[in-house]
Amino acid sequence: MPNTKISIASDHGGRLLKYKLSLCLGEKAFEIIDHGVGVDDTTSVDYPDFARKVALDVSSKKAWRGLLICGTGIGMSLAANRVKGVRATLVWNEYTAAMSRAHNNSNILVMGERTLNHDRALDYLNIWLETQFDSRHQRRLDKIETLCTS
Repeated sequence: MPNTKISIASDHGGRLLKYKLSLCLGEKAFEIIDHGVGVDDTTSVDYPDFARKVALDVSSKKAWRGLLICGTGIGMSLAANRVKGVRATLVWNEYTAAMSRAHNNSNILVMGERTLNHDRALDYLNIWLETQFDSRHQRRLDKIETLCTS
């Protein structure tokens, strides 16, 4: 991996799961770029602001990959994917975690705190970190870049 930095953020709806996943990343010796919110911060915030920070870190290569958490993960996915070069994928089980990397070369993992068992979410994070991209699918990713930037 090019570097060990992972950019992370959540809104108020994802703060607890973000905290748990951050601990897991720290144990794996990743350097975390934390854009908030804090585990004790229950103030309502707007997820696009946080998604953009992580997406820019990943698209600029300041971070190797990113992690975004909100209540469902849907809003973070929508917002992050607006940044060129970002492939933010919402996962909800082992299969989607693996396929988001193997087929889509996902560079930002998105999860929903209110929709997942938090212990299982740790498994999804590990699968996502360990799964390699299958380059047979590069043609489709190139097509996404071409079609979606014109």
